[in-house]
Amino acid sequence: MNQPPPLPPAHGRGGTFVSRALVATLALGTFGALAWADATGFKGAPPAWWLMPLALTLALGSAAEAARLCTARGMPVRRWLVQIATLCIVLAPAVGTQAFATHGAGPAPVGAMGWAAVACGTALGSMFLAEIAGYSRGGGSIDRLAAGFLIATAIGLPVAFMVGLRLVGAENLGPQAKGPGRAGLLPLVSLVAVVKAGDVAAYVVGSLLGRHRMAPRLSPGKTWEGAAASLLAALAASWFVVEYWDAAPWRPWGGWPVFGIVVGLCGTAGDLAESLVKRESGAKDSGRSLGGLGGFLDLVDSPLFAAPVAWLLWVLGRWPAG
Repeated sequence: MNQPPPLPPAHGRGGTFVSRALVATLALGTFGALAWADATGFKGAPPAWWLMPLALTLALGSAAEAARLCTARGMPVRRWLVQIATLCIVLAPAVGTQAFATHGAGPAPVGAMGWAAVACGTALGSMFLAEIAGYSRGGGSIDRLAAGFLIATAIGLPVAFMVGLRLVGAENLGPQAKGPGRAGLLPLVSLVAVVKAGDVAAYVVGSLLGRHRMAPRLSPGKTWEGAAASLLAALAASWFVVEYWDAAPWRPWGGWPVFGIVVGLCGTAGDLAESLVKRESGAKDSGRSLGGLGGFLDLVDSPLFAAPVAWLLWVLGRWPAG
């Protein structure tokens, strides 16, 4: 029987751990500063707009890395068009809602995400027009369309759902909306806390105690011990943010246990999905833009799968049936 080789020992990873910790601290500090400004409505900015530069940076960097991976796989894309499409999808929930809401409009998170769907349709049409304008027989138009639209939607839509999470608790989504709103950042923070607590626990426990590989052909470094620790950490973070940090008059559907389990598992699935893309492209990391953390995709892979589910749980909890 062919047994997978043993996991590398935990020692010798100190440099990587220190590098990851430094970059993670910087990223967390940046998020914290922008979150404070957004939560307090600093300088009169509407909800989500202080956090928008961070969302756009993550989306733009991730789209560029995904385009590079697709090109390495033999599926070249129009990188500039893919990045523009991704940014438009991310901006759509905030821009569309602010532009078209009336002064008396109340919270409408489902309507806000409808603008992201409009942006997706526009992006697809734009990609088709670009291929029509530059068509040559056997030039790979279908491959470019498939890869380009996959990148724009697989990255743009989940990040748009993160923007939507910020708008779930807004007091008003119209052009006069100012300040933190009723729930502030709680829905968005709950997503970040759950998936990142799971990521950290999976890395630490998997490095120190991992013995049984979860997907040896796909991602040799991931273990069942790390996955179990990830789920426990996700549950703990969900309890702390959703239940203990009582900052809103409602809870996501199912409360903190359902949120922690479902969002935590989706985060693990997102991590594995990125591993599949990297494995198919022959890359260990999506990039080196973030030092020890790898690339932008390595940072956002877990939230990409978890964000739509987290958004749905909060929306269902905010407006219970009956």
